[in-house]
Amino acid sequence: MTPTPTPTPTQTPALSLADAADLNQAPIDVTAVLDHLTREADAAAATSIGFPGAVDVDQTEVMARLGGRLWNNIGDPQDPGAGTHTRALERAVIAWVADILAMPADDRWGYVTTGGTEGNLSALHAAHRRHPTARIYYSTAAHYSIPKAVKILGARGVLIGARPDGEMDYAHLAGQVRKRRRWPAIVVATAGTTLTEAVDDSTRIQGVLNEHGVAGHLHIDAALSGIPLALDGRLRFDDAGGIGSIAISGHKFLGAPTPCGVALIRDSVRTHGSHVAYTDTVDTTITGSRCGLAAALLWHAIATHGREGHRWRASEARTLAAYTVYQLTAAGWPAWRHPHAFTVVLPTPPEPVRKKWLLATDGDTSHIICMPGITRGQIDAFVADIAATAPPRPIPRPRLSPESPTSAPGH
Repeated sequence: MTPTPTPTPTQTPALSLADAADLNQAPIDVTAVLDHLTREADAAAATSIGFPGAVDVDQTEVMARLGGRLWNNIGDPQDPGAGTHTRALERAVIAWVADILAMPADDRWGYVTTGGTEGNLSALHAAHRRHPTARIYYSTAAHYSIPKAVKILGARGVLIGARPDGEMDYAHLAGQVRKRRRWPAIVVATAGTTLTEAVDDSTRIQGVLNEHGVAGHLHIDAALSGIPLALDGRLRFDDAGGIGSIAISGHKFLGAPTPCGVALIRDSVRTHGSHVAYTDTVDTTITGSRCGLAAALLWHAIATHGREGHRWRASEARTLAAYTVYQLTAAGWPAWRHPHAFTVVLPTPPEPVRKKWLLATDGDTSHIICMPGITRGQIDAFVADIAATAPPRPIPRPRLSPESPTSAPGH
């Protein structure tokens, strides 16, 4: 007797995340969607070395104890306020960052932002209100948030060239300022450019403005390198540097698990906000309501490591970056880095390597960023993958001037 064949079960096609998360579908498998997201994140973590997010700061306790509540830091951080907020922790974060930057205690103001973009916008808004006819100068290596902020403000921007290593071209800046010396200047310098982590020299920028008798404002976009350079004493917000504002990211070096940052602006250059009766607060920030959980996460990262702990983290990251340059060069890939930098620049690898390791790429140039928490094992695996490909065509390494390795705003 011939056995009856067992019917093959019908295969149900796997739903995409977008389909599974469609809020018009019912019922929704919430657990499946969350499981999918965590699996994707866990799978990407091992090869995510192209973008600057530290992964060595454990924020489990903060998320467990505070993550289930609304913490709304509405209004100015100095307002005592009512309701559930973390303004005391926000003020502590502001004070700590301002202190390591040597910012004068009698001329400081700041708040916890949604990230470097809001910090840049807040600072440029304050500068533009003080100098409404100013031209805003920024380099081709500046973050994309800068030209966006210029457009939002309705200001006039002036694009300045950058050297091959990413640092601003000061001769070009001087020529452009000279043409427009009848107007004030707002200059955006970068402490850690996006692709090469180059650092613009605020002393040279200030010298250009002084030479042409131009008044204005110097803003530092220090999203990645601000805290590491400040801990080294190479980035100072003291009276001698002439800096008017700084924006720093909190989800980069400090490793907060949500985008955030710190904006610091000299109190003497900003326009003070007005009182809002509805919230009984002074409206001084871009967003009004702000994430109190972000302030708590930054406070926790600072409190658990302290200055020396964060200085050690920066040193370990730089050591790993130097190791990466050595290993890549030995494998036939002419990598390089600024001596202060976590960022390693190399010729763009083939697409399979770029996609696997989530490399940031601009044309013929790519980079990896040896953030705190990235391991030597990850670097060795990346070098093994890249060594298995054909070596790149020779790309000349940028010639770094003697001051480039240690040049930093205020140095």
